[in-house]
Amino acid sequence: MQNRRITFAIALAGFCAFAGFYVPQPILPLLARLFHASAVAVSLTITAATAGVALSAPAIGTIADRLGRKRVIVLSAGLLSLATAMCATANTLPALIAWRFLQGVLTPGVFAVTVAYIHDEWPRESSGSGTAAYVTGTVIGGFSGRAISGAITDRFGWHAAFIALGILIAAGTLALWAWLPAERNFVRAHEHAPWRAAIGHLRNSQLIATYSVGFCVLFSLVATFTYVTFYLAAPPFHLGAAALGSIFFVYLIGAVVTPAAGKAIDRYGHRTALAVAVAAGSGGVLLTLGPRLYMVIAGLAICCTGVFVAQASASSYIGVAARGNRALAVGLYVTFYYAGGSAGGALPGFLWQAGGWPACVALIVAVQLLTVGMALRLLAVTSAHAEFDESVLAP
Repeated sequence: MQNRRITFAIALAGFCAFAGFYVPQPILPLLARLFHASAVAVSLTITAATAGVALSAPAIGTIADRLGRKRVIVLSAGLLSLATAMCATANTLPALIAWRFLQGVLTPGVFAVTVAYIHDEWPRESSGSGTAAYVTGTVIGGFSGRAISGAITDRFGWHAAFIALGILIAAGTLALWAWLPAERNFVRAHEHAPWRAAIGHLRNSQLIATYSVGFCVLFSLVATFTYVTFYLAAPPFHLGAAALGSIFFVYLIGAVVTPAAGKAIDRYGHRTALAVAVAAGSGGVLLTLGPRLYMVIAGLAICCTGVFVAQASASSYIGVAARGNRALAVGLYVTFYYAGGSAGGALPGFLWQAGGWPACVALIVAVQLLTVGMALRLLAVTSAHAEFDESVLAP
C-alpha cells in the first residue's frame, strides 16, 4: 500500500504540473473574439507560459539540488495553483499573458524536480514504475486541463475554467504534501558556481544534440495543437470550445504509446524508431488537411503519437550523457524544449495570417524533417547502449 501511495503521488505531481498549463489552447478562438485580437496575439497566452518554463527551469534545478526535492515540489505546486486561479482576474489580454508567464515560471518546480526525485529515490531495477507513473500523470494532466477548460468555458465562461483548475491543483498539492515521502538519497549540491556546471553541460555534444531535438519536438506539438483550433473553429467545421477541448482526447494515446515506445526502441533501435516517429508525425499533420473532421482527428492522433515517440527516443540520452548536477541537466533540457514550444506558439501565427492552416502545416513538416536530421546525428555520436528514459516527457 505504501509503494502504491508513493507511485500515485508521483503521478499526481505530473498531473498538477500540466493540468493548468495549456488551459487557453481550446479556447483561443473565443479569446480572440472577446479581446478583439489576432491569432498571433492570443497565441501569446501559450507562448508566455512556455517562455516562463524555458527561463526558470535551470534556476529551479539548481535550487532543488541545494534545498531538496519534496520541499521544492510542494511549494511550487501550491504557488502554481494560486497563479492558475489568478488568471481568472485578468480583464485584458496583456494581464492574462502576464499571469500565464508566472504559471510557466512556477511549473518546472513541479515536473523537472519530480524527474530528479525519481532518479534519486527509485531503485534502478524498478525505476520504470516511477517513470511510467510520472509520464501517465503528465499526459492525463495535459489532457484534463484542455478538456475541462473547453467544457467549463462553454457553460460558465473562461474565467471559471481557470478557477476550477486552480482549485484542482491546490487539492493535488495537499495530497503531495501528505503522500510524497521526504527524499532519503538526496545529496545536497555544494557547487558554488552553478553556471560553471551549466557551461559544462553545454559543452557536452551529446546533451546539445538532445536539447536541439527537444526544441524541435515541442515546436511541432505546440504549433499543431495551437493553430489547429483556429482551423477547426472556422468553416466548414465551426467547432465550439467544448468540442475543441474534446479534440485533445488524442493526447491520451501518449499514456499507451510511451511505455510501448521504450520496448520498440530497445527492439528495433533508435534510428528506426526515430525515422518511423517523424514519418508518422509528418504524415499525421498532412492528413489534417483533409476535408472531413474524422480525417483531422485521425491526423492529430497520428501526429501526437509520432511526437511522443520521437521525444522518448531523444530524451533517453540525458541520463547517460549528464555527469553530475542531473537536475540542472534536466533543467537545461527543459529550457531548450520549452523555447521550442514558445517558438511553436508564436512563429506559425505569421504564416497563419499569410496562408492559413496549410502554411502552418508546411512549417511543421519542415521542422520535423529537421528534427530527424539532428536526431540521426545524435545517434551517430552517442553510445548505442544508452538507456531508455521516458521521465523527461512533458506534454
